[in-house]
This record gives sequence, structure tokens and C-alpha cells, in this order.
Amino acid sequence: MGFFIWLEQTGFAQWVHESESVFAFPTFLTAHVTGMGVLVGLATVINLRLLGCIPRVPLTPMATFFPVMWYAFYANVVTGAALFASDATAKVQTLDFYIKLVLVALGMLSLVAIRSEVFRSPAVDKVPVSSKGKTLAVISLILWAGAITAARLIAYLAPRHHAAFLFQRLGSLL
Repeated sequence: MGFFIWLEQTGFAQWVHESESVFAFPTFLTAHVTGMGVLVGLATVINLRLLGCIPRVPLTPMATFFPVMWYAFYANVVTGAALFASDATAKVQTLDFYIKLVLVALGMLSLVAIRSEVFRSPAVDKVPVSSKGKTLAVISLILWAGAITAARLIAYLAPRHHAAFLFQRLGSLL
């Protein structure tokens, strides 16, 4: 626990946690949510296409989504680390935090597996999606839904000072 106390007491973590600047906690949280939205949104589109929900949309151009999803993931690693540092001692005591990390890691592995299984052939649009590809899509959807749920539970089960701060700042802007 000593490391997490030290981490919370760094100047950067205290700035993210305590600053009234819109560039502190609100910006990191917004960037984190946006990155997750891009990552999970693009993954969901691919998964729904693999499951046949949007059959008229070709798969081949969706291969370009993978680098974008990786950039979004890396952005979330950076913003998530800043958010974690600002409240480390509370986060490490929340089971949902660990569940989220595991589900995000498994979600990223599911995307690697989907890319390997489905997008390895240049004729991806000319062959039907395999049952393995469909199974991976279902697993991916479940993992991402679980990661988002766990992330939201962290906010509800951890101390709520950040939510109060955001509402206070929003009220002062209006």
C-alpha cells in the first residue's frame, strides 16, 4: 500500500485529483471515456458485422479499424494511469477495478484473435464468416460489456468526490 500512497502524493496525481482546472480530472476522464467509446464502438461494429447484423457492410474496409482501436487503447492506458494515480489507494481496494483490467485485457486479446481468424485472408468478403469468427464476436461483445459495467461500478463503489467535483464545476459554468 505504501507505493500507492506515494503515487497519490506525487505532484501530478495531486494536480489531477485536486485542481479546479478543466485540464485536470475532467479532461483525463473525458479523454478516457472517448477512447473507450472509440475502441468499444469500433469493436462492436466489427462484431455485429461478423454476427450478420449488418450484412451489407463489407468487412475488408473494417480492417483499418484495428490500428485506430490500438491507438484508442494506448490513449486509455495513459489517461487511465493518470486517473488511477489520482485515487490509487481507493482503486486498489475495489474488486471491480481488477475485474475491469482483466476484461479489457481479454477484450484486446479477443480483437487480436478476430483479426487473426477473420481478417487474415484478402478475400474476407467472399467467404462466409466461420463459426469460430462468430464465436469470437460473441465473446468480444460480452467482454467489452463486462469491462464497461465494471468501470461504471468502480465509480459507484469508490469514493464519490470526483462526481461531486464534476457537478460542482458544471454548475459554476452554467
